[in-house]
Amino acid sequence: MFNASIGYRDGVLMCDGVAAPSVAEACGTPVYIYSLRRVRANLERIRAAFAALNPHIHYSVKANANQAVLRSLIAAGAGIDAVSGGEIYRALRAGAQPHQIVFAGVGKTPAELRYALEQGVGWFNVENVEECRWLNDLAGQLGRSPVRVALRFNPQVAASTHRHIATGHGGAKFGLTAEAVRFLLEAQPDYPQLRFEGIHVHIGSQLQDTQATVQAVQAARELIAPYPGVRTVNIGGGFPVAYRAGDPLPDAAAFAAAVAPLLAGYQVLLEPGRALVADAGLLVVSVLYVKRQAGQTFVVTDGSMAELLRPALYDAYHEVVPVRQPSVSAPPLEVVQVVGPVCESADALAHDRRLPPLQPGDRLAVLTAGAYGMVMASNYNQRPRPPEVAVAEDGLTWSIVRRRETWDDLLRLEMDV
Repeated sequence: MFNASIGYRDGVLMCDGVAAPSVAEACGTPVYIYSLRRVRANLERIRAAFAALNPHIHYSVKANANQAVLRSLIAAGAGIDAVSGGEIYRALRAGAQPHQIVFAGVGKTPAELRYALEQGVGWFNVENVEECRWLNDLAGQLGRSPVRVALRFNPQVAASTHRHIATGHGGAKFGLTAEAVRFLLEAQPDYPQLRFEGIHVHIGSQLQDTQATVQAVQAARELIAPYPGVRTVNIGGGFPVAYRAGDPLPDAAAFAAAVAPLLAGYQVLLEPGRALVADAGLLVVSVLYVKRQAGQTFVVTDGSMAELLRPALYDAYHEVVPVRQPSVSAPPLEVVQVVGPVCESADALAHDRRLPPLQPGDRLAVLTAGAYGMVMASNYNQRPRPPEVAVAEDGLTWSIVRRRETWDDLLRLEMDV
């Protein structure tokens, strides 16, 4: 088993009690499959790890915005971390209570701020001094005060992670310097519609150790110590997921143990995304061709960077496995390049992988694909985006929760001129 929900049973890759090949037969490929049971289990694992702090957990919608996923997490008591007006809209449509939504993001537009205020969003994580002026003025116009604000602090801590997903170092676009945070806290009377009640410190995703998080939380606590009105600390997310079997990564309990002594007496907010949904999802693709040239074997699939961008964007690693295990008498494994049909050299799902000999029509599964998969999918090369399938919490029933796009969908929003 790769985890409690995804693994082989009698040689067939299963998502809980549902066979991945049967979903692929019914829906075609590429197709995303999610285990809602695993999503809920991941939420409970993080909730239990931080139980001593009694945290408010807000799911980070940017990881996976499917309505079925949102509804499952909201029903389990999770709040929402949104970084756009569109994410707020999706969360509300999924049943989120406005006061349980945190609105974050480095570039909120006036229209998005107005929409969030009109909906009664509970927290605004502010990253720009000018944003406070806009928010204060809009709240006054709409009669929506007081507005709870957490100032996002950039602690200038370099997290041990990929440079594209590190957000707490001095060169990042995110957050406010210590000087800017102090300026705003001292200037509270200038913003009568706002209440500066929290500090937000998120240093990046896929964190490799707890040390940088501890350093960042220590800096945040020292910064707000002179301001007794700031009693909420939002430490974001960033809890890592093992994309390779046996990756020595700290779990949520390790992060909780590391920061708990620093946060006693504060209200704590968490914003996990990847940690809830990544290992609950897989992308099933079909082999189109097997091509041998220049001493290499290319397995060309119908899955591409248009469906799963992470390998091309971050050189991210995903395990790729056959949906049916080879028999013990099968020919030996061979080293192959698993690539897609998009006209880009970067269009590869996996490099130098050992897989059994494959034929056109065989199916492969890209694992740990529940986060930053479909939300980053595009229509590049005019490829219709794939369907999403959710296996219910009972582990036995499944349904298409987003249909496959059609060629007509590619033109649906264009105007005849």
